[in-house]
Amino acid sequence: MHRHPTKMKTRYRHGQTEVLVLVHHPMDTGLLRNKKTHQIIPAHYIKTLTVAVNGTPALVFDMAIAISRNPLFGFMLTQAKPGDTVSVFWDDNKGEHGGAEAKVGV
Repeated sequence: MHRHPTKMKTRYRHGQTEVLVLVHHPMDTGLLRNKKTHQIIPAHYIKTLTVAVNGTPALVFDMAIAISRNPLFGFMLTQAKPGDTVSVFWDDNKGEHGGAEAKVGV
């Protein structure tokens, strides 16, 4: 199993595709301390999330530290139709990466 699994759901409604992406990721800011050791927890956050429809890039999100732990991203795509493949890929500040892929359903 991947260290930071990514889950994705798609649904076609009213001429648009609704996409929900859940990334299990700590999203540490580098500003907090460990309660037991009092040492600063190093920053570990998603930098970029890229969305593609049938292999063609559609969206790129550039992020910073102000995103919650295990973020849920939701957005609408007008270019994705039923039967198309939507894929997401993310990478973080430590060089880790992950992603998911789903067919657009009705």
